[in-house]
Amino acid sequence: MVDLSLFPPTTAIDGADLTVGGCSLIAIAREFLTPAFVIDETALRSRAQEYIREFKSQHPRSRIHFAVKSFPSASVIRVLAEEGVGFDVVGAGELRIALTAGADPATIVMHGNAKTDDDILAAIDAHIGYIVVDGFDDIRRIKELATERVPVLLRVTPAIAVSTHDALATGSAASKFGLPIDQVPDAISLMRSVPAIDLQGLHAHIGSQILGLEQFEAEVAALAKLERFGVYDFGGGLGVRYVDQDKAPSIAEYAERLTGALHREIGADVDLLVEPGRSLVAPVGLTLYRIVTVKRTARTYVAVDGGMGDNLEHSLYGQDFSPLVVGRWDEEQVIADLVGRHCEAGDVITPHVALANPQVGDLVAVPVTGAYCFTMSNNYNAALRPPVVFCREGVARLGVRRETYNDLVAREVS
Repeated sequence: MVDLSLFPPTTAIDGADLTVGGCSLIAIAREFLTPAFVIDETALRSRAQEYIREFKSQHPRSRIHFAVKSFPSASVIRVLAEEGVGFDVVGAGELRIALTAGADPATIVMHGNAKTDDDILAAIDAHIGYIVVDGFDDIRRIKELATERVPVLLRVTPAIAVSTHDALATGSAASKFGLPIDQVPDAISLMRSVPAIDLQGLHAHIGSQILGLEQFEAEVAALAKLERFGVYDFGGGLGVRYVDQDKAPSIAEYAERLTGALHREIGADVDLLVEPGRSLVAPVGLTLYRIVTVKRTARTYVAVDGGMGDNLEHSLYGQDFSPLVVGRWDEEQVIADLVGRHCEAGDVITPHVALANPQVGDLVAVPVTGAYCFTMSNNYNAALRPPVVFCREGVARLGVRRETYNDLVAREVS
């Protein structure tokens, strides 16, 4: 029995093929080539609706803002905007993508630990919902650049150690993000002395791929010790299952625990903002590769036509995945390292994984790649960044085209 529990919800076996949203992966590989990012559009829409429904049922004054950094594509943003989701952007670049996709500026929140003058001006000019003040230099820039009152939130570093990879933890006392609690009163006092700043609330974000809900409750308790405001943004960070042994809370459980802590510690008469990224998009995406070579030496290496050019998760964070060789459902499995084509020993998609009789030319589908893989795709070894293909009700449509070799040299000036 093939376990598809980690794959997008509409995934199904069709003979020697896999379908997503009623679309054949074999046909997608033939039409759009490989590697390719494949998005289950029905699941993406359903997940957005689930986030809104679960939080509003627990706390009617909730708003969901998608963390654009997890999939900074107008194609994804446009779908989520249609479902009523707002957006969390980092800097002027992500803001431009969100506006291009048709996002309502009033639904946008801008983050950034080192926002430039251009970032601040872009946010002011677009009249976004909130600028998140990350430190005293943000206050100075808004004071100097704003000609009218700007709604802001203050990012607080709650000094919470979370159970995740060190590079994904953002709420510790040593974090580069936000202000430590002992500096918050001075920052609040300074902002209230600036006519152009309309301080409306507090913000915190403790990290990413967090599987223990008690850590979010601790985040709420930390902010509850500070002056009370009308708006609280607790960021995102809910983790997802990447491999069978992972146990991730549901969106409903997350909403219940976070809003419960809010009501206990702060109250119910406040606006709540939540910024899911990975937990919204990771489970609705997969990456489709074709096997280029199988090498049996001291280890067995199955190398595909992508790798760290389209998935840096293992290289950066040690994240493992659960790939399937398409069509070889009942064949003998081998333990192999699934690796890429890039000239780097660290070019590993997932090591020591069971693959069913992998052969050159076979398709490999790697689930739970809907977050950060597109974000960090790159041109290592002049590889072309993959397309994004949306699948829904039997129709596969292109959201982002594959790069071309002309794109690689387009910015060269000599």
